[in-house]
Amino acid sequence: MALWGGRFSSGPDEAFKQFNDSLPFDYVMAEQDIIGSVAWAGALNRVNVLTDDEHQRLVAALYELLEEVQANPDSVALSGEEDIHSHVEAALINKVGDLGKKLHTGRSRNDQVATDFRLWCKQTASTIADALIAIKQSLLALAEREFGTVLPGYTHLQRAQPVLFSHWCMAYVEMLERDASRLQDAVKRMDQCPLGSGALAGTAYAIDRELLAQDLGFAQATRNSLDAVSDRDFVVELLSTASISMLHLSRFAEDLIFYNSGEAGFVELADNVTSGSSLMPQKKNPDALELIRGKTGRVFGAMSAMMMTLKSLPLAYNKDMQEDKEGLFDALPTWLACLHMAQSCINGIKVNGERTRAAAQGGHANATELADYLVAKGIPFREGHHIVGQLVQVAIGEGKNLEQLTLEQFQAVSSVIEEDVYPVLELDACLQARKALGGTSPQQVANAIKHAQQQHTITVRDANLHDVEAISELIQYWAKVGENLPRAKSDMVHSINEFAVTEVNGKVTGCASLYIYDTGLAEIRSLGVNPDCGVKGQGRLLVEHLLVKAKRLALKRVIVLTRVPNFFAKLGFGQSSKDSLPEKVMKDCELCLRKANCDEVAMDFYLQHAPLGEIPCKLIT
Repeated sequence: MALWGGRFSSGPDEAFKQFNDSLPFDYVMAEQDIIGSVAWAGALNRVNVLTDDEHQRLVAALYELLEEVQANPDSVALSGEEDIHSHVEAALINKVGDLGKKLHTGRSRNDQVATDFRLWCKQTASTIADALIAIKQSLLALAEREFGTVLPGYTHLQRAQPVLFSHWCMAYVEMLERDASRLQDAVKRMDQCPLGSGALAGTAYAIDRELLAQDLGFAQATRNSLDAVSDRDFVVELLSTASISMLHLSRFAEDLIFYNSGEAGFVELADNVTSGSSLMPQKKNPDALELIRGKTGRVFGAMSAMMMTLKSLPLAYNKDMQEDKEGLFDALPTWLACLHMAQSCINGIKVNGERTRAAAQGGHANATELADYLVAKGIPFREGHHIVGQLVQVAIGEGKNLEQLTLEQFQAVSSVIEEDVYPVLELDACLQARKALGGTSPQQVANAIKHAQQQHTITVRDANLHDVEAISELIQYWAKVGENLPRAKSDMVHSINEFAVTEVNGKVTGCASLYIYDTGLAEIRSLGVNPDCGVKGQGRLLVEHLLVKAKRLALKRVIVLTRVPNFFAKLGFGQSSKDSLPEKVMKDCELCLRKANCDEVAMDFYLQHAPLGEIPCKLIT
């Protein structure tokens, strides 16, 4: 049944229904719609629209529905409902009867879809961010492996100057870092929750929208209801980011297609990213790279279509906005697939160093070095440029490279040239000369690789027994400065399942534990980060990881005693009373050296307000 049928005396005909319905593509947001509905049920419960019993029944049914959707997501698209919101509501009513009809109180499909879409985009962006990190790491590994391999650099597809193959790799690392930065910026701007904005004018119920935003893992709530339901800037930004990154991948693909050609022969692609010909048995075609190049236009097209759809749309919501999804639902997975495929090409590539070096020595690529040599002899560059041009003509006429000309041939054109010209024209000397920041000298390229590797990757995960030593060192350090209670290493072994750790570039640099008391109350403690690491964000990731873990364990409340209440407040903790923490006071406070002059603040986090769904567990700093 349509959610809007009461106004009409008859339903839509089949042609209009097929034209109008969005479930065939927006079904991919089923999990987000259910998660948003759980949060909305909590909001309605807090303003007494739903009783505690009604709230619990709805949430239980929604989580049951979530499990069904996760088990068979494609089945949602076949239910025949108008859109994903209609499907979830119908399925909910089927489970709890008329109670399911109360959930839409104060909510519109307009703020619902805007919220679902942002949640989907945040989750997908996190996956793409991981892929950008992975391909960057593969390029860095290739740059290290081929360090010293010389490649001809090109302008206008003509050999220009020699460069290190690693320098070529690092050019694409720079592009990928900009792609990651743009994606991070786009996610930061979209991290606002529209739910509670209603159809366009806001909701008539006293919903705490900031708490609702927190429930869903958003940084904050949107500030204007008209804008909240009609804003699709985040779609444009993501498509723009995807388009620019695909442009980079397309250039990368074109370079390798040329390098892989029989005419160049600089590289050989692995069998797993190439195909053969149905007619010519000798062929090995770079299909993966050609498809990356081809799919770029597909992403560009989605970007152009979205801009045209939004052009001149009046406020607030219009049905045109239904066209915002199919393009993005195709573009982002296409971008992700191309990142994975490009990485596969990098991982399996073989570089023919002899062929690249021979090519770098041809084409008079050391002509600029000869011009610089003349400048050092006191000849103005423009005149030196002309002299070198004449010498290139001589070399072409002789069928030689510049360094193969005799001294007499050099001096016949310019008398200032002496024997010391030959070391300048050597290939390695040409590379060494480009030693300014960003140049292709070995030292500069080595510095670039080192700098890129220092763009730290932070990973948060559950601890294991291999981490005990690192955890012990962190806890003992912070215990000595009075911030944590000391713990024996044997205690950490027995309670390793309580701990989570952060890794920076594979090394454990932070830890925290989730201790569960007999009553079901839980405490985050032993939180500490290596002070010499210098990588920010680890404490936040550890706390968020443990809150997700606590929610999975069906815990109701997490507490902390802290001297940095502002840090925990930003993560959703509220101040509490120590009198409400009898287990903590009895167990640990008696052991604390600061017991008589305690300056810690009690804070707690109620897990029915915890961010729902998976949180990103990787970031770049």
